[in-house]
Amino acid sequence: MSNSTKQELGYTVHPSAIVDEGAKIGAGTRIWHWVHVQGNSVIGERCSLGQNVYVGKAIIGNNVKIQNNVSVYDDVELEDDVFCGPSMVFTNVINPRSHVVRKNEYKRTLVKKGATIGANAVIVCGNTIGEYAMVGAGSVVTKNVPAFALVLGNPAKRVGWMCQCGIRLKFESDKAHCEACGWDYELQGEVCVAVR
Repeated sequence: MSNSTKQELGYTVHPSAIVDEGAKIGAGTRIWHWVHVQGNSVIGERCSLGQNVYVGKAIIGNNVKIQNNVSVYDDVELEDDVFCGPSMVFTNVINPRSHVVRKNEYKRTLVKKGATIGANAVIVCGNTIGEYAMVGAGSVVTKNVPAFALVLGNPAKRVGWMCQCGIRLKFESDKAHCEACGWDYELQGEVCVAVR
């Protein structure tokens, strides 16, 4: 399929990119320089795939931003509005060996709606990043990240909570209000809940 045909379908592909037959790509999506999209991938509407991105057998929702040098491997799912910072890393095998084939052992990674993964962060496979969570740059995620959590470090640990708009929340008596967007939150034990 030519790039002009792809534009008629409602998405754009840079001439240097490769989109294999069978890939499902939504309207308004932009695929930039030297990207490779495998034929069994699903990419939603209004996404942006930066330079040197690879997409395997993955599911990508709507309005997802994948910055330069990110590989979205098989069995990774990114829900709507996810942001993947430059050169962050997904994995899909816990114990890789070059001489052992483990394609039937891939572990699913799920990044839920609105989550942000900072530049150079590593997401070890088999984990879930909760809605609107924020993984700081360079952090290594080795376990599930709760919704709205801010995690930093290696291994990543929760150091606070984030509003859906990306502002750090300040709690008083287990309640927080975001002045920037007006959302309200409650802490219920170790869980942050939006109560708008």
